Amino acid sequence: MSASEIDRTLVRLAHEILERTSDLNNLAFIGIRRRGVPLAQRLSKKIEGLEQRKIPVGILDINLYRDDLSTVGQAPVVNSTDIPFPVTGRDIILMDDVLYTGRTIRAALDALFDHGRPARVQLLVLIDRGHRELPIEASYAGRRVQTTSNEIIEVKFNEIDSTEKVLLVERMAEGA
Repeated sequence: MSASEIDRTLVRLAHEILERTSDLNNLAFIGIRRRGVPLAQRLSKKIEGLEQRKIPVGILDINLYRDDLSTVGQAPVVNSTDIPFPVTGRDIILMDDVLYTGRTIRAALDALFDHGRPARVQLLVLIDRGHRELPIEASYAGRRVQTTSNEIIEVKFNEIDSTEKVLLVERMAEGA
């Protein structure tokens, strides 16, 4: 996806959220650190432009909740979680760039529920690439891309990567 395709997809997702949300006053976005955060911030701005109301955005760090903690590294890098609103009773849309096995989302749900009990949690992803290991499904998906297990989806956002695109790349064989 090019930068303009990403933007058009976010406009469509913003409209889908508005169509399916009965009470915008109870809605909040939480981006999973790293690339879920700019996704949540951008969608909040798009909805603010359409509805003249700001959707609060929180940042969720899941590193200590991952089930593969021992394979991530000796000492996981823990960034801060910043959720500047009460989670309890809210309609939360949890956001991430790519949905793959579902393990990141499982960790995010564990982390989120440590902050309160939302009324409802939905999942929004820019790319759903299949290959689930857990029964997790996105309520909103920018694109569904069928991939093989040796392919990787790389999402690049200006805020983090100083470039804007989504790439499908082939994983290098080990020892190659």
